[in-house]
Amino acid sequence: MSLVNSSAGGVLEPILERYSRNPRHLMQILRETQERLDFIPQWAVDYLAEALALARTQVQAVIDFYAFFYGSSRGKYRILFSDNVTDRMQGNTALLARMLSKFGLAQGQVSGDGLVSIDTTSCTGMCDQGPALLVNNYPVTRLSSQRIDQICELVKSQTPLVEWPSEFFRVEDDIRLKDVLLSTEMAKGQALRRAIELGRQGMLTEMKVSNFRGRGGAGFTTGVKWEACSNAPGETRYVICNADEGEPGTFKDRVLLDSFSERVFEGMTIAGYVIGASKGLVYLRAEYRYMLEKLQATLEARRKANLLGKDILGQKDFDFDIEIHMGAGAYVCGEETALIESLEGKPGRPRIRPPFPVTHGYLGKPTVVNNVETLAKATLIAQNGGAWYRGLGTKLSTGTKLLSISGDCDRPGIYEYPFGVRISKILEDCGARNAMAVQVGGAAGTCLAQHEFGRKIAFEDVATSGALMVFGNNRDMFEVARNFMHFFKHESCGFCTPCRVGTTLMCNILDKIANGKGTAYEMNELTRLHQLLRTASHCGLGQTAGRPVYDTLQKFRPSYDRRLNQKDFEPAFDLDAALAPAREITERDDVDAHLGTHL
Repeated sequence: MSLVNSSAGGVLEPILERYSRNPRHLMQILRETQERLDFIPQWAVDYLAEALALARTQVQAVIDFYAFFYGSSRGKYRILFSDNVTDRMQGNTALLARMLSKFGLAQGQVSGDGLVSIDTTSCTGMCDQGPALLVNNYPVTRLSSQRIDQICELVKSQTPLVEWPSEFFRVEDDIRLKDVLLSTEMAKGQALRRAIELGRQGMLTEMKVSNFRGRGGAGFTTGVKWEACSNAPGETRYVICNADEGEPGTFKDRVLLDSFSERVFEGMTIAGYVIGASKGLVYLRAEYRYMLEKLQATLEARRKANLLGKDILGQKDFDFDIEIHMGAGAYVCGEETALIESLEGKPGRPRIRPPFPVTHGYLGKPTVVNNVETLAKATLIAQNGGAWYRGLGTKLSTGTKLLSISGDCDRPGIYEYPFGVRISKILEDCGARNAMAVQVGGAAGTCLAQHEFGRKIAFEDVATSGALMVFGNNRDMFEVARNFMHFFKHESCGFCTPCRVGTTLMCNILDKIANGKGTAYEMNELTRLHQLLRTASHCGLGQTAGRPVYDTLQKFRPSYDRRLNQKDFEPAFDLDAALAPAREITERDDVDAHLGTHL
């Protein structure tokens, strides 16, 4: 009997119909299936494969690729502790151990009654108010021993999340310093009306005059990108908002989406107007699932105000609407081509470039992919003009930059500065009195030592996607680098051998050094592997994965050296110790039963 006609249809058919049975929506169909069933059972995989005319292996490959899709039950309460380095600095390790002890569970284990599982995940975008965790995809911030005990009691009593104390789920913006973006009041539709007054070419000219560079990290000139997409052959074009803010230490996009979403959506609409697109797609990271309904309500209000949909603001040739697509836990999807693959319902593996998305992007059509901050700031250029914006910042880095500041400082949060601000000024403003190091740009960014605090945030000096983590003089930079490398190992998509194997080898070496078995040989290997990753990896994730180790080796070498063994080389694997169970079984413990130097 056909699976499509089975009783399973009562659960899955409404989801399939909502997405028009379109396989490119596989990610969203799987997400809603899991939200309905708590996990994705094999019968659902079979059903969806037939209903969407996909091979079963295609559906399973998507489930297996993303960390937040589950093929078996993870319990009624799925608790994931954020394990970013800043969460560790704030004490998450002890809090995790406390909760595991209270339930008598090992990390990753599901309780025997199917009530709860407790594990870790990568950065949840709550670095300014950690330690944090996710419970059934909803963030709980500012964890303490008392709050952990309260959560345990709520779980044991099977209290629904809607009845938990509301303060558990309070996520604050923590805006500490405002400049032109965060301080400017703008009525809904104001910037869009101005863009329409300028006309498509006029608005594009203002973008190019501004010399505005994208705020996602790469810094490509936005006006040039929009122009290239506009001039690409074909009638169908797309605008994508990259809201997959997965870089450890970054949370500025969370604040923009939560409190400035009108500006983000208006920027997308302006981009759509300029390039002639009729569809916009927001790729929202899984850790921000709690925002989804609020963002959808904002979109609906904009449709009612004729700021989305058909004939926007009375323009007969201007149709544009926006959909929100959720990710499912994959750092690599922050890379624009991996994100596009994910939007098309596939595992998020980066594409080979060229061709670039501006000519061959989503569904093979010309596509502009911009960061959340980039799109929000496009409204400022529409409203005030390119020359005005070019007057801010530096000659090569115009405008302002939002920084997500966390770590050893009194005032973590969001700061907006004109480009050209010095690291020392930022540290002074956030209350970082004893900073030893600053990691700029997240795990894949640049580690700066004290003698470099006079450098500037700018594309021509220290470029950044927006993260700035402060480490005080009591921190161990070896452990910081080790945490980052384990993050990269976990997040490698596995597509290319240099990244897949190289990140694993670097993690193994760092673990060996941590266990007291490192030598000068391992130090040389770390440098060699970094160079291999940098030159041979397929995408930016692999190319920058070794940077935290390389930077800390150059600038904080004593944190490595004090762990080193004096031997030229010592194997990490103790074969004699591994044979201990065999000696116990055979009841032998004589000299000949051991591996000695005489062998």
